[in-house]
Amino acid sequence: MNIPAYAHAIVRSALPAVPTSRQVSGLECCLCKEAFGGQAAIALSPTSTSGLFGCRSCLTRLVAQARRARDQSLTQNAERARTEAAEWQVLQDHYLATLDGVRLAAEAVARLALDGDGVEPLKVAWLSIALESAHSWAKHESPGRPESIVPDESPVHDAEFQLDLEMISAREAVADRLAYHVVNSATPAEPEMCEEFECPQDCSGQHDFFDIDCGPDQVFDDLAECGIVVERPDPAPAHAVRLRRLVDANIPKESRSRASGRDLVDVLARFGIDADDSDSLVCAAAVGLVTEAWLDEPLDEIRAARKGPSAGEVLAQSVDLYRIARESFMAAKNAGPEALLGFQAIAADVTLPWAGGSRFTLRSTGEPTADFVQNVDNRVWYTSKLMQEHGWREAVLQRAAAAAYMASDHFGMPGWRALVSSTMQKLGSLDRSSAPQALQDLADVEEKLREAPDQLGVAALDWLFDQGLLD
Repeated sequence: MNIPAYAHAIVRSALPAVPTSRQVSGLECCLCKEAFGGQAAIALSPTSTSGLFGCRSCLTRLVAQARRARDQSLTQNAERARTEAAEWQVLQDHYLATLDGVRLAAEAVARLALDGDGVEPLKVAWLSIALESAHSWAKHESPGRPESIVPDESPVHDAEFQLDLEMISAREAVADRLAYHVVNSATPAEPEMCEEFECPQDCSGQHDFFDIDCGPDQVFDDLAECGIVVERPDPAPAHAVRLRRLVDANIPKESRSRASGRDLVDVLARFGIDADDSDSLVCAAAVGLVTEAWLDEPLDEIRAARKGPSAGEVLAQSVDLYRIARESFMAAKNAGPEALLGFQAIAADVTLPWAGGSRFTLRSTGEPTADFVQNVDNRVWYTSKLMQEHGWREAVLQRAAAAAYMASDHFGMPGWRALVSSTMQKLGSLDRSSAPQALQDLADVEEKLREAPDQLGVAALDWLFDQGLLD
C-alpha cells in the first residue's frame, strides 16, 4: 500500500510511544492493536521485516483523514491569499500614488532651482529640505509582499527608479544654485566692471556668475589646502589626445560640454558610422554603453585580482552584453528609457556566469563589487536621463560618439572587421597544433569572429590573446 507524503505526519502521530513485542514482531497492528490474522501486515519503517506494522483498514482511515485536512488547508490558504492580495493591492496603489506625487514635486523643485530669477536661494534650500523629507516618508511606506503572493512584474520598481532619477536631478539643480549663490554672495563688489558689462546707473557692482570653469586640476589644489591629498589622474595617452583633438575639431567650443546632435553626426562620420543608418547607429551606441558602464575602471581592478577574468572571458561577456544593450536601445525607442533597465540588471549581476562557456562570476573573485555595480547604475542612469530630457536619438548619438572615441575597433564597430582580417592573416601562418579544436577550421573561425566571437569559447579566445592576435 502506498502512503502519500501528505499523510506521513498523521500516521506518525498515531504510532504508540512504546510498542509491544507483538507489534514489533508484526503479529498485531500497532494502530488498532488487533491481530493481523489473515490480513497483510504493512510495514511502516524503511524495511519490510522490522519496525512497526499497520493494517490496511487503519492506514486507509488515516490517509483519508489526512486528505481532508490537506484539502481544508488548501482552501484556507487560497482564501488567505485572496484576502492578502486585495489588501496588498490597496497598499501598493497608495504607495505608487505617493511615489508619483513626490516625483512631480522633485520635478517642480528642479525647475524652480534652475530658474535663477524666480525663487530666492533661501526658499530653494527650504524646498530641498521639504522634498527630502517627503522622499524619506514615501520610501518608509513601501509595502512588503506577503508570502502568499507569487512574485510578478510589479510597477513599484519602475516607479522607484523614476523617482530616484528625479531626486538626483533636483539635488543637482539645488546644489548648483546654492553653490553659485554662496560664491556670488562672498564676491566683493566691483563697480569698475560696470562699464564693461554696460550696467545701469544704479548698479552696485555686485555681478553674479552662473558658469565658472576651474579646469580639471583645480579641485586637487583646493583639497590640498584643506589637508586632503588626492592623487591626480595620469595624463591621457598620446593616441587618446589625438582622438580627442579629432573630436574637438568637429565640435564648437561653446558646445563641448555636451555636443549637439549635428556635431555628433559629423564626428561619427569621421569614424565610418552613418548616423542616418539606424542599425549602425544603434550598434555603436550599444558598444558605447557597454564600454562606459561595464568596461570601465572598476572592472580593470577586478581583472587585476588573482581570481580575475581572463581576456577571453572579458571579450566573450562584452559581446553578449553588446547584444543586450543593442536590444535595449531598440526597445527604448518606443518604450522609453525604462527599457535600459534590462541591460542594467544583467550587466550589474555579480552572480551571473559569463558567456563563452565560462564559469566566472564577479562574486567568485572575492573582490569588492560595490564600485562596479554603482558605475553600471550611474552610466545607465545618465543615458536614461539623456533620453528622457533630450530624446531617444540624442542619447543614442551620445553613446555612439563615446564608442567612436574609446572603442572604435570593438565588436559591433566598423574597426572590428579590420581587426578580424588582421587576426586571420596572422593566424593562418601560426602552428595551431596546440590550439583548441575550435580554431582548426579557419573559415569557421573567421565567420564566428565577425559575427559572434563568444561562440568560439573562452579557451579559443584566450589562445588568440596569448598569441597577441586580438590585443
